Amino acid sequence: MKGTSNKREILGTRVCTSDEMSSLEDILSSNQCPTAVITSQGTDVTPNRDSGVSKIVKKHGVEGERPMIGDKVCVHYTGRLLSGKKFDSSLDRKEPFVFNVGKGQVIKAWDIGVCSMQKGEVCLLLCKPEYAYGSAGNPPKVPPNATLLFEIELLSFRGEVLTEDGGIVRRIKVKGEGYNNPNDGATVHVHLQGWCGGSLFESRDVTFVVGESVDAGVPLGVDRSMEKMQKGECCLLYLKPKYGYGKEGKPENNIGSNAELLYEVTLKNFEKAKESWEMDLKEKLERAVLVKQKGTQYFKAGRYSHAVIQYQQIVTWLEMECGSGTEQLQAIQSLLLVAHLNLALCYLRLREYSKTVENCNKVMELDTDNEKALYRRGEARLLRNEFSMALEDFKQVLQVNPYNRAARSQIAVCQRKIREHNERDKMIYANMFQRFAEHDAKVVKLKRKKDDSGHSDQNKQGLKRQCLSEDSP
Repeated sequence: MKGTSNKREILGTRVCTSDEMSSLEDILSSNQCPTAVITSQGTDVTPNRDSGVSKIVKKHGVEGERPMIGDKVCVHYTGRLLSGKKFDSSLDRKEPFVFNVGKGQVIKAWDIGVCSMQKGEVCLLLCKPEYAYGSAGNPPKVPPNATLLFEIELLSFRGEVLTEDGGIVRRIKVKGEGYNNPNDGATVHVHLQGWCGGSLFESRDVTFVVGESVDAGVPLGVDRSMEKMQKGECCLLYLKPKYGYGKEGKPENNIGSNAELLYEVTLKNFEKAKESWEMDLKEKLERAVLVKQKGTQYFKAGRYSHAVIQYQQIVTWLEMECGSGTEQLQAIQSLLLVAHLNLALCYLRLREYSKTVENCNKVMELDTDNEKALYRRGEARLLRNEFSMALEDFKQVLQVNPYNRAARSQIAVCQRKIREHNERDKMIYANMFQRFAEHDAKVVKLKRKKDDSGHSDQNKQGLKRQCLSEDSP
């Protein structure tokens, strides 16, 4: 782009100066062709520089990062045809528009243009048909082969949250190839760089099995992100302590307890493990035995999240199988029962009590009076303050095994908790009723006072009328 004395370029994007047209209204009200104006005054932001998306910055944003592929962005926008006719506006709806950039959720021009913006920036985008709605258009508002004009304000953006608890956030620097992703059991070849508190603590190439990353000293958060990545992808991962090195930290790398980590991960290559539908029942049963052993190894080492991954594979492989005979059916049920029991125990250690209850229920679908499942469900319910339900579970344990001293002890705990809960309720309601009584007494007192005042006024009026009567001729 040619530079002049009254024009400037900020980070590769053209910015309007005072003598240039800086709004859709200015451009559309001029006698010039909007396409020519924006193309001449703007910057081509398309990767291959084919002028498919031209941009003019109307208002600067905050200096710093720009959205990356997969980021959740929040924008306000107004869209017009070259005739000036408005076909859409979030401002008219009084509600910002939110989408994941670079994921094909919007027209191609937006995926390109929004990634060039900064927070708070307002810009104009001229979008050629091939970067908008193409030959199909978007009936009835956008005709075929329409060039579009947008005014966009980037309100905010943040990385893609990969877990329900928000513990892993991903921002993609380089998009990967194709649509295949590693699965649990896949072998992945990655390059890692890790930072803690701004200090680089590792940079290495490493190969590991997804679900078993701890064996290679790779954090759980990196492991769990693999299933979202494609070959060649480079991304940033922001990991909460649970998905990093947790309470233990990693002293040899100067990582303290409960530290948050930042990783840059490049997936160089991977070999997928067999999917469930690619294995026959015999192979599933054989692999389930090995996976159970691995899960038990992780559980004993206190790696409960990694143990969950192993036991969950057994459930995935076998939950829909019924076998071709009694022997196979018994083998399937035995492995599923152990997997759900162990998952319940892992989730109990991880304080995910709802999932503990869920897996105990699965065990009791296979074995109604399973002592361990009843006891673990009781523990989870007790920790969720569901004292009455926990009490019933522990009583059922005693029906199955009258000599279970732990269950008897837990019954005493439940009964004590129920009494304490009832006492608290009594105090709350007693205080509530006391306040109601005091309020009612106050209301009666005020009413009586008002009534007494009314009677006094009436007596005075009577005396006054009597005096007047006596004075009259």
